[in-house]
Amino acid sequence: MENQQKDNGLQIELTDEVAQGIYSNLAVIAHSSSEFVVDFVRVMPGMPKAKVQSRIVLTPEHAKRLMMALIDNVKKYETQFGQIALHGQSHIPPIMGPVGEA
Repeated sequence: MENQQKDNGLQIELTDEVAQGIYSNLAVIAHSSSEFVVDFVRVMPGMPKAKVQSRIVLTPEHAKRLMMALIDNVKKYETQFGQIALHGQSHIPPIMGPVGEA
């Protein structure tokens, strides 16, 4: 796949393998004083185990920028396509794994 040109002149390469993406239906987030770790997990019905599909490590500043970008994009999505339903979830699911440690 071709390099993508961003406004600041940075060329970002997206390989064919990465462009296909990885499906995840659970994200587990942990942090330390210096980094945030986001594990993307695929949970399958009836399976007692779930594997981490991808792990992303971010600085606190980049984690906050990602959060703000996600908020902005969810608002834009809901403006265009309607409210995203959370299907009975009125709270954040419990964290499975270490909390506050990276």
